[in-house]
Amino acid sequence: MGKFVTRKTNTGIKFDLKATNGQVIATSEVYNTAASCKKGIESVRKNAPVAAIENQTVEGYATEKNPKFEIYVDKAGEFRFRLKATNGQIIAVSEGYTTLANCEKGVASVQKNAPDAEVAEE
Repeated sequence: MGKFVTRKTNTGIKFDLKATNGQVIATSEVYNTAASCKKGIESVRKNAPVAAIENQTVEGYATEKNPKFEIYVDKAGEFRFRLKATNGQIIAVSEGYTTLANCEKGVASVQKNAPDAEVAEE
């Protein structure tokens, strides 16, 4: 089972969603308060399992409604995803992947792990 790990930064608090193997599969923005970070976690739990996948790496891709995972290529040429909530806010982002297939596996892992993931502090 996955796990949300919260940790303090110099400017606030953020979370990482880790898969069963301990790999970080998604990361949040930095929140000002622990309460807002917790709301972010709840939003990922709620939205990830039902989010559509919008693959922006293909020409003429279909635009999906929020909540959605947007798969894109970053400036370094790596595949990444961002999870957007119903209101369009980005609630989690991925690391860079070298292949589209691995990025898609990352999305599937978030969808599988987020709903039941426990929350722990680092």
